[in-house]
Amino acid sequence: DSLLNIHTLTLQKLKSIKGIGNVKAIQILCLSELAKRLAQTSARNSVTFEAPSTIAEYYKEEMRHQKQEHMKLLMLDTKSKLIGEQNISKGTVNAALITPRELFIEALECGAVSIIMIHNHPSGDPAPSAEDIAITKKVKEAGELLDILLLDHIIIGGNRYFSMKAAGYLGKD
Repeated sequence: DSLLNIHTLTLQKLKSIKGIGNVKAIQILCLSELAKRLAQTSARNSVTFEAPSTIAEYYKEEMRHQKQEHMKLLMLDTKSKLIGEQNISKGTVNAALITPRELFIEALECGAVSIIMIHNHPSGDPAPSAEDIAITKKVKEAGELLDILLLDHIIIGGNRYFSMKAAGYLGKD
């Protein structure tokens, strides 16, 4: 429909467009990936893991175009510096399948003091589902027992994001 959706096209779909052969289709896909990486690299310098807006901006290009839900775990040290990042789950079109156990195994192995969960909604609507709210609560409670603080759970949908912390689901600061 538009140039902004070129990242959604597969090699086969590109080749089906008149005038685009195999080589040109591969070049287009490479340029699309390069554009995503450039956007992320330029945002890297301004990321502060204390502001949901900068976290969402940094991960938006990587996650908003996925056709399935993807969950990432960001692991931070005592000064809120990123010490690890792990893809935790690749779900269905409307669900990322995770358990608090999986998250904390990764966090403990990395030596994290705090964590941030981030996932996408392929629908483009970042509003949390009942399941998103429930898993956030479970992870927060499990983290309190392990002394690993859940700083936020950010949902990216299209060009927007939702922060569980900003919305008050993680309690008062």
